[in-house]
Amino acid sequence: MTLRVLDGIGAISSDYDAFILDVWGVLHDGSQPFPGVIDALQRLKRAGKRSVVLSNAPRRAAMVASRMAEIGIPRSLYDHVHSSGEEAWLHLKRRDDAFFKALGRRCYFIGPPRDEPVMKGLDLERVARVEDADFLLAIGPTDWEESVAPYEAMLQSARARNLPMVCANADLVVIHQGRRSICAGAIAARYEEIGGNVRWHGKPHESVYETCLRLLDVPDSKRILALGDSLRTDIAGAHAMGLDSVLLASGIHAEEIGLVPGEPPDPARIERLIEAAGGFMPRAVMTEFRW
Repeated sequence: MTLRVLDGIGAISSDYDAFILDVWGVLHDGSQPFPGVIDALQRLKRAGKRSVVLSNAPRRAAMVASRMAEIGIPRSLYDHVHSSGEEAWLHLKRRDDAFFKALGRRCYFIGPPRDEPVMKGLDLERVARVEDADFLLAIGPTDWEESVAPYEAMLQSARARNLPMVCANADLVVIHQGRRSICAGAIAARYEEIGGNVRWHGKPHESVYETCLRLLDVPDSKRILALGDSLRTDIAGAHAMGLDSVLLASGIHAEEIGLVPGEPPDPARIERLIEAAGGFMPRAVMTEFRW
């Protein structure tokens, strides 16, 4: 079966009532919307389609919406927004399962100053040393690093004390203004490699999708389409929930796909990449999100 290549989402939009939309690599690059995004969102809205923006950003959902508005994606163009940061915050606030009840309150924060607001409203004491912490909160790298190496000593120290980690962004990498940077997921994955206990939040884990399905309130999940640029998170997560998906080739896999500007993606090459990534097949592939 050859993977279908779409010119735009308009080709299959009538098959769906609602859409789950990734942010980075689909709607914007961190500084501006991709060409065609605003037009596509406007057309979906006019057609009466429901949508939820689902981000693995380690920020509260309102902050994700605010940032999208700042860079030119108005709040009026989608119905809901949810994020891995919102989900992590809710669990830390509610302490509603055994893992979170046992965490303690002294938190070692891994992330940049711009993401510190995710701790607002939580009964946590931020500590400056791993030796004083009850758990680690992984938000992301401090300065768009390309490697987890700067965090190795800290992670080894935390593992020696058997500290649990809350990961508020399950992404491994992101393309920020054309540059590849690690995300909190890369730090968390390394911690797991050395035996650390990690609670993951965000795609591909089911709980964020369950929230999106509640928000969309579409009786038939077969009428919901997920769009994203990551096979590991967006496509695998949609597959786990029984949702159709579309892969955006111009995102984090662009180099592996061998995408050439102005030319359509090669379905055979993408299929080989899909097989290597676990074999979760999207319904189709598009170069970028457009109508």
